[in-house]
Amino acid sequence: MATSIAERESLNLQPRHRWTVAEYHRMAEVGLLHEDSRVELIDGEIVEMAPIGSAHGGNVNRFIRLFSKVVGGKAIVAAQNPVVLSGYAEPQPDISILRWRADDYEQSNPHPEDVLLLIEVSDSTLRYDRDVKIPLYAKNGIPEVWLLDIPDRKLEIYREPINGEYRQRDCRQTGQIAPILCPDAIIDLAELFPKT
Repeated sequence: MATSIAERESLNLQPRHRWTVAEYHRMAEVGLLHEDSRVELIDGEIVEMAPIGSAHGGNVNRFIRLFSKVVGGKAIVAAQNPVVLSGYAEPQPDISILRWRADDYEQSNPHPEDVLLLIEVSDSTLRYDRDVKIPLYAKNGIPEVWLLDIPDRKLEIYREPINGEYRQRDCRQTGQIAPILCPDAIIDLAELFPKT
């Protein structure tokens, strides 16, 4: 796993150029990055994303189906689309539940204030999602993040970002849950974890 900027500085390694979101988009415009490139911008670094396996893809599809039923026209359910967190971060969470906007975010990508919930679906990326992406979301004020741990069939819930960390953490395998900013969007974990 790549070291963070703070870790490199503590090791006295040469600093690297931190790419801005504008530079990152410009790379795509001039053909250095292709639209179908599996990369995201994390803390100024362009990071390759893991290939999507069938378990990962199926769980993303399941979340889309479940949330589409319960949010209706109150919010937008987006899959693997960018969210601009800062001038140096534009990750692509697996699922984003976003505030309703008539243009479906065609005019500009969502920002932290647009996010009701982000979801990461993790199998081979579990450690990266926990150690890099969850803290990045907390640092940028994302109110709630769910991490679906596919191997252990559990849902980790992170809420109340304070000083770059989530104050409230929970883990569930049964029962019902709803995002705090979308309380009517109740998901039954029995549907999320169907018996195989």
